[in-house]
Amino acid sequence: MERQPFPPDLVEAQIAWYATYWQLASGDPAAGTTQGRRRLRELSVRIAGHPYWRTAGATPAARMELKELARRACAGER
Repeated sequence: MERQPFPPDLVEAQIAWYATYWQLASGDPAAGTTQGRRRLRELSVRIAGHPYWRTAGATPAARMELKELARRACAGER
């Protein structure tokens, strides 16, 4: 079964989530841990509540596919 592509704003939010997470994990004091944690929470809510997840293509496999897509995109920037 062919899946529709993910909405760009959903992909961007997942990429931003990983970028923020990796910045916090680096232990860099300039990362601003409180601000970073707030950003992660905000992005998590945006991702989980996205309208895409109410469509027929929204399966657990699609969630994993989104995460892998974002991880690859974000890893290319690092």
